[in-house]
Amino acid sequence: MDLSAEHILDHYRHPHHKVWLEHPTVTHAEQNWSCGDALIVQLCIEDDRIAAIGWSGEGCAVSQAAMSLLSESLEDTTLTEAEALSARDVIDLLAIPIGARRLKCALLGLHTLQNAIRAFRSLPPLTWGETVGNAEQTR
Repeated sequence: MDLSAEHILDHYRHPHHKVWLEHPTVTHAEQNWSCGDALIVQLCIEDDRIAAIGWSGEGCAVSQAAMSLLSESLEDTTLTEAEALSARDVIDLLAIPIGARRLKCALLGLHTLQNAIRAFRSLPPLTWGETVGNAEQTR
């Protein structure tokens, strides 16, 4: 097994920030209906920054490792910086080839995060198409 795949399995087996926060500012859940992967993201937001992130979920190694890697990169990030994250950013974090069948798995964490922030801002949620955008071109 190559190092990139081992890295994904390590995050799947030992996910970072997979905790339930006591007093989150916002909690948001999303599901990938095509495969059944599901995530709940919790954010503690202070002064327009992500002060803490927790999450829970079930699914394949790709979806769970992507959320673990994403959560690592989010602590003390501004909401604007988090909102600017793209499908390419997540694919780069994973550092493995992501085929069309696994794209929603890889981006479920991003989709859930962005909609958690939108819920905090009292905005309507993004559709999958809006989250994925031109991800097909970034692979």
